[in-house]
Amino acid sequence: MKESDDILGRINRNDGTTVPEGYFADFAARITASLPARPELEDANNIVEMPRTTWQKIRPYAYMAAMFAGVWCMLKMFSLMSTPVDPLAIESYPELADALGDEQFMKQYVTDDLNQWELLDELAEDEFDLSDLPMPDSIDSESIHNLPENFQ
Repeated sequence: MKESDDILGRINRNDGTTVPEGYFADFAARITASLPARPELEDANNIVEMPRTTWQKIRPYAYMAAMFAGVWCMLKMFSLMSTPVDPLAIESYPELADALGDEQFMKQYVTDDLNQWELLDELAEDEFDLSDLPMPDSIDSESIHNLPENFQ
């Protein structure tokens, strides 16, 4: 048992990182002595202050303005992302809502460009019940019977 208690004594613990005795006692004095002399630093009355350029004078204010602009842009982006806006909503375009409410505008620009079959196709895609619609005179009863089953 005596041998196992002295395990650190049996291992050579010298890893090569030793320094001579008293090495750090006068370390700062030896480093200061080995540096070259700088007389401009030794005389405190000899300090000359360099003039500041215009950019050096306004730089803190320019940085602060850029910071506030960045914060404003970031908050604007957060508010745009948090409030869902439907770009196709009619409330977003009051001029368009007024135009669609004008019967003359609808007849002149919209109704002439509509193909009745295209309109029926779009209504069927939106799963609109076509039996609720009054059929125009140009669609005869024979054509209605030839419609695909998703139209009826």
